Order: sequence, then structure tokens, then C-alpha cells
Amino acid sequence: MTEIREGTGTATAGGLGGEDSTAPLLQVRNLVQEYTTRGPGGVKTGVVHAVSDVSFDLTSGETLGVVGETGSGKSTLARAIIQVERPKSGTVRFQGRELNGMKKRDITAVRANMQMVYQDPFGSLNPRWRIEDVVAEPLLGHTDMTRQQRSERVGELLDLVGLNPGTYRRGRPMELSGGQAQRVAIARAIALNPALVICDEAISSLDVLIQAQVLNLFEKLRAELGLAYLFIAHDLATVKQVSDRVAVMHLGQLAEIGPAEELYDSPRHPYTRALLDSVPVLDLETGVARRPVPLSGEPPSPLHPPSGCRFRTRCPRAEARCAEVEPKLTDAGNGHQVACHFPLDSTSAASAGSLRDAWRGPRPEAMPTI
Repeated sequence: MTEIREGTGTATAGGLGGEDSTAPLLQVRNLVQEYTTRGPGGVKTGVVHAVSDVSFDLTSGETLGVVGETGSGKSTLARAIIQVERPKSGTVRFQGRELNGMKKRDITAVRANMQMVYQDPFGSLNPRWRIEDVVAEPLLGHTDMTRQQRSERVGELLDLVGLNPGTYRRGRPMELSGGQAQRVAIARAIALNPALVICDEAISSLDVLIQAQVLNLFEKLRAELGLAYLFIAHDLATVKQVSDRVAVMHLGQLAEIGPAEELYDSPRHPYTRALLDSVPVLDLETGVARRPVPLSGEPPSPLHPPSGCRFRTRCPRAEARCAEVEPKLTDAGNGHQVACHFPLDSTSAASAGSLRDAWRGPRPEAMPTI
């Protein structure tokens, strides 16, 4: 594998080295992100509670999926972690370094090891640049490679993501399909052999077949480069396919987090159960589809979240205590945590259907080079 030089040191796949190998790669503690809304004349009208007291760890080589309804704070969480928008409070430690309060120059250096892949690949690629220049951009800013070395590295990266370098390197993003453009974005994201890639709805704009190919690409890169992923998506079946653990967000807070298999088979939070029940699932043995069960009620506004548990206004298990005391994440065993005063037990948590075998389309075993 190509060795990436940064300043006077070197970096290989998985980081710059020197960090404690026993510590989590990413530690997020009590993260809060809020936005002030203003009316005519700049008068303050309220505060949007986008992310509220979120804490979790991510280890090297692990994929943590993040799911939740639109507006639950998933993308805001990602931007706060990578410091695109500085959080209001809390801590983000990456490879043992505290990012909150870090100078912009130092944050830029950290981002060599923490990259992001966005939902719209065309929005993140400069349409005027050639593809080889797009992929080489991180190499210009973070390495002292010669032009020839950068050209060779670009060829390696394009080949790694399944694009023929001879065919595509001189092209421009506007000449690509959505799937091809996303592969270029991924090639750029892994150019510096980062330790962490944050995927913010990275496949939601692609058709099903291309989604499958991009997911296979993510798995291939994790195996070959030792990447860790924070994988944000709406599609519950997709998240289960790629994740070691899954975190469920609701109105800016973590409702539940745990191993993917256990969380999907035995959700402990009523909101997680409601999400799973809202997905139509085909029984592969009988050929009968389970009808989705919609969650009743309207989601509360992040401008005025309910007191206590933010899910209580739509929860069938809510009691007086839920309005008075905000639940915190508590251990449910086996690395499973749930923020609920009256969690589902292991028997009642089993969903009417299961996403164990759910997949909305073919998933090729091999990703061909285009």
C-alpha cells in the first residue's frame, strides 16, 4: 500500500500512529448542538435543540450505524463530530485528541484521518475539475508527493473503487452516473488512508443495484484498509447489512444503541420497535408481505421538545414519570443500552416481522471494474 507522508511523519492505513491502541478511536461525550432562530429585525424567536447530550464510542475497524426519522439530528451529529459546525458543548475525542476548541489549522490536519462522504456526490465534487484532480486534492494539501507520485496514487485509488483509471481519470464529474460519482467521492475520501469515514446518507440517492455495489465497496475497503465507519442512513435494512452496532436517534437524542443483530431482533425502546414495525418485510418462506404499522401522532418540534422523554407524546407505554424525568441510557446487557423508563423486555420486544433477511434488491458478491 502507498505510504502517505504528512509533514515529517508517515501515515499508513488506519491513522498516524502513536495513539493508545486500547482506547476507542472516537469518543463522543454529552454532545450538544443548538441553533438560534430569529425573526424580523434579528429578534430571537427560539432555539432548535438539534443534538442533545449524545454520548458513544467507536472502535477501530468498527461500523456504527445511525438511524432515525428525518429531523432526528443524524446529519447534525456528523457535522459536529467532524467539526464542520462547532458543537455548543460536550467533547469529541478522536485518536486521543480533543477536537472541540482546537484551532482551525489543527482541525484541518486531523481531517486527514477523518473523512466524510456526503449524500449528493455531485454537490461535493467540483464540476470544473478533472476526476484525477478531484481525487488528488487531499494529496496536495496533506502530503509532499511529487506530481508523478500523485498521479500513481490517483490510479491506485480509482482502481480500488472499481473505476478504470485509463477511462475515467481525465473525465469530469458531470460525465458520470450517480454511482460512478459516488465512487470518485469515496476515492477522494480514502486518499490519505484515514482511520474513520463518516457516511452521511451516502447511498440514499442511488438506485438499488448501485447501492448494493457501493455497500460492497465499503465492506471491501474496511477489510483492506481497516477503516471504521459512522454510517448514517434512513434505510433500516441497509444499516443492518453493514453495521456491527446500531444507534437509534430520536429528536436529537440516542434512544437505543447496541449490537445490530440483537437490536433488530429484540429492540428495547418503543421507538425502535415502532421504526422496525413501519418497514414492510417479505417473508421469504411464505411469500407474504407484512404490512407496515405506521407510528401514530406527529413528531414533536425540536424548537419545543416535550419535557422528560421526548418520545412520550407518541409512546403507548408512557406514564406520568415519563413527563417528569428524562431517561438516560442504561445497560440492558451485552453492550445494549436503552434510554427508557419502561423498556420492552426480551419477549415483548420481538417484532412482528424481522429484518434479518430483508433486502430490497440484489447484492452482487463482486463489484466489477467499470
